[in-house]
Amino acid sequence: MRSREVIVLEEAAGDLEAGRAFYDERQLGIGRYFIDSLISDLESLRLYGGIHSIHFGFHRALSRRFPFAIYYDVTDEIIRVAAILDMRRYPAWIRKELSERG
Repeated sequence: MRSREVIVLEEAAGDLEAGRAFYDERQLGIGRYFIDSLISDLESLRLYGGIHSIHFGFHRALSRRFPFAIYYDVTDEIIRVAAILDMRRYPAWIRKELSERG
């Protein structure tokens, strides 16, 4: 397996921050755990990027600990993360959000 560079786009970084804020509102400290867990999931894309099924035009990797999905595409040696979205949202909302980022 080859290792690839993972680039998190600005919109996806905003998704991470929104998720952190959401979980910190529930209980202080959970937001930090959310960020740590999602960073681990993002790092796994270095080796496993490209093996996930395609949804709405992007590869979709599911987070191991939280109900979030990482939507990304692969070009040459780069994994470009376009969105990190809460899977509890309506599929139509997710489709619209991803079409705006595509």
